[in-house]
Amino acid sequence: MTGFLTLLARNRLALAGGIVLLLVGLLALVTPLLPLADPDVTNTSNRFRPIFSPDALLGTDHLGRDLLSRLMWGTRLSLAVGFAAAIVAATLGAAIGIIAGYYGGRTDNVIMRGVDMLMAFPYILLALAIVAALGPGLLNALIAVAAVNVPFFARNIRGITVGIAHKEFVDAARLAGLSNTRIILSEILPNVVPVIVIAMSTTIGWMILETAGLSFLGLGSQPPQADLGSMLGEARSALITNPHTSIVPGMMILIIVMAINLLGDGVRDALDPRLKSGALSRPMAATRVDRKAPVPAPTGAGLLDVQSLETQFHVKDRVYRAVGGVDLHVEKGECLGIIGESGSGKSVTALSVMGLVASPPGVVTGGAVYYDGEDLIGAPYRRLREMRGRNVAYIFQDPLATLHPLYRVGDQLIEAIRAHRPIGKAEGRAKAVDLLRAVRIPNAETRISDYPHEMSGGMRQRVGIAMALANDPDIIIADEPTTALDVTVQAQVLTILDDLRRSRGLAIVFITHDFGVVAQLCDRVAVMYAGRIVEEGRTAEILDAPRHPYTARLMACVPELGGGKRRLEAIAGLPPAVNKLPPGCAFAERCTRVQEDCRQGHIPLARAGGHGVRCLHPIDDSREAAQ
Repeated sequence: MTGFLTLLARNRLALAGGIVLLLVGLLALVTPLLPLADPDVTNTSNRFRPIFSPDALLGTDHLGRDLLSRLMWGTRLSLAVGFAAAIVAATLGAAIGIIAGYYGGRTDNVIMRGVDMLMAFPYILLALAIVAALGPGLLNALIAVAAVNVPFFARNIRGITVGIAHKEFVDAARLAGLSNTRIILSEILPNVVPVIVIAMSTTIGWMILETAGLSFLGLGSQPPQADLGSMLGEARSALITNPHTSIVPGMMILIIVMAINLLGDGVRDALDPRLKSGALSRPMAATRVDRKAPVPAPTGAGLLDVQSLETQFHVKDRVYRAVGGVDLHVEKGECLGIIGESGSGKSVTALSVMGLVASPPGVVTGGAVYYDGEDLIGAPYRRLREMRGRNVAYIFQDPLATLHPLYRVGDQLIEAIRAHRPIGKAEGRAKAVDLLRAVRIPNAETRISDYPHEMSGGMRQRVGIAMALANDPDIIIADEPTTALDVTVQAQVLTILDDLRRSRGLAIVFITHDFGVVAQLCDRVAVMYAGRIVEEGRTAEILDAPRHPYTARLMACVPELGGGKRRLEAIAGLPPAVNKLPPGCAFAERCTRVQEDCRQGHIPLARAGGHGVRCLHPIDDSREAAQ
């Protein structure tokens, strides 16, 4: 509960709406205790008194009744009816939606066709018909408003329930012998309660407006009883001559509905599990930069030169050092492999290059990234946007998530080109076909009209590669593009990337978990652990004689075919949490060669020729590395 309130408070608009609604609610609760005039007593001799009149702070209406008193009592009544209607509609709608979604089949068809019939009528006309059948009155208006909103809740909850009803934990509950009622109450309902709360928070305002509308037409609150809608209805005849009689209840309706809607948006965001990292606001267009140390000078090593890069995630009072001072470079036509366990900082390093780490919570706190001598860290967004896809392109791990499901792959390729240069429809189509041919997609002329779901995983990945090549970039950053593919498709994709690199002179930064991929594609390799490079050098040198114990243990975990019987190794323990990195070597707790000095002070990346290793006691013998 504390976490929810903290997230809600970080949304300033939601916090403001909550404060306003709380004040209005408190005033409504204490209304009977306040020294107000009787809201129903008439005095025609004092009719239409202006605002700030003696003994009538907000003036009087056409019958001389005190507007402040009627506003307070009317607000109290409107809030009560609106919240009551929301609770009734949510309860009935959720029950209908859960039953329909859980049982499915004929039960679902019968229930949802009835809901469709209710939704076929305009909701205000349906509400008017219900009140006309039941008769004017506030209770009947409440019933009408609740009834017309039941289909909204039923449809939303039914959709959520259909997805939950076939989950494994529900099947396990059935196998355990639980009855359908028990399963609904213990397994289904807890998972849909957040959706119900979100739906209620965003519709209470509409229900208050609908109730006020019925009272405005004379079908809700009946004289002399006051609510906000009936006050507006009674004041419409004096709108020109005495506008304050309409402005007073109208402003209160505006304040209440705006406050509820702002608070409802905040509740929706705070209950979304995807936003519990604290990123309640939309991420910035480029990663926030807050460099404390001096910017390192370019070394001139390579087309892309990363110097002492540091990227952190600031979540509440915790600081996660995802990248803790990375130095990399890649030459034109070269392929650099970055390898390491999940959470070692590989992807964050790659995303930091072009400012693609989400802010909040991501922050680049140090270092520089030089592309052809130009520092990209802190570059204006307009400049980064020009370079994204044109100079530096990305291939992501899951093309089904990267490609838009509602657009044909050809249209998406053409859009990627048009983002950087004008191109005609015919020329764009021809270029898209050429790109698909370049990545060896057969029948490119017809496949260009396919949607992403009509392609296999390997074909979608080739489309992702084609999109990265659309503007002839100098550098491609490939973030585990073959992880989800089978070995034959993986080999084809790697061959395509290698051929394109050699034919076009591309520089490739290839992120992977697989040393086999590194051996096949990469000229050099950098091994990452806990946000730092622990070993770097030529691929052949590291594969033949790894010097860092982590590299050796990582290679020992790779199964080999045809090499005889060999024990499959595993690295004991887990990587350290990057918000609580230990002093000294981060791998010390898992290392078999650890000594006392490994846990003390900073350990630099010592270089000998083109081989660098961050270790005080490196492996000196290839036979020792194989053990």
